[in-house]
Amino acid sequence: MRKPDQITVDRALLVYLLCRVESLDRVRDDAEDDRTPAPMNDVKLQQLVFLAALQMFNKGVKGFHCEFFRYAYGAFSKDLDNDLMSLRRKERVENFSVSAAAQAVVPLFQDASKDVEPNMQALNILEAVVAHYGPQDTGTITNSVETVELSTPERPDFKLAIRDISFHTILLVPHRIEVAHEFTVPPAVLAKLNAAMGY
Repeated sequence: MRKPDQITVDRALLVYLLCRVESLDRVRDDAEDDRTPAPMNDVKLQQLVFLAALQMFNKGVKGFHCEFFRYAYGAFSKDLDNDLMSLRRKERVENFSVSAAAQAVVPLFQDASKDVEPNMQALNILEAVVAHYGPQDTGTITNSVETVELSTPERPDFKLAIRDISFHTILLVPHRIEVAHEFTVPPAVLAKLNAAMGY
């Protein structure tokens, strides 16, 4: 179960990710790239966040706090789906575009991350995941997720590709993963982030 401050961080990271994807699409448009950017959809968003969360854990940083389970199309998080729906109800996200009202989240988030090594590391990982996987279509990114090999703490040497894991099996439970650092922001910034996201 996520704590209120973790939900705020997850929603702010989600807004940040969506802004990074939009800026990636704008860069491609400005470069007059003749390839059409792969459109964002629910499946692609779920895979991007899963890959970012996994990379953060691999580097010893907890950014996203969403639980993921095996789904027909890679990894799926009900927590992430609820956050996206909530931001849409608050009119902070329309489809997969961040509204003007939520644009204030990004500078607040970046300012809170300056000089905080775990926060900067988490944002850098998120940006790298978006830069690498963001241009890919849904099928390609889902295939990438399904080839990821996971293990359990009890048997770290036994790895199983996600595609070989039964549907509805839990893949990632952040509150059970011990890491050296966690993405944190001061309470005053949490309040400002919540206000910018309509909460």
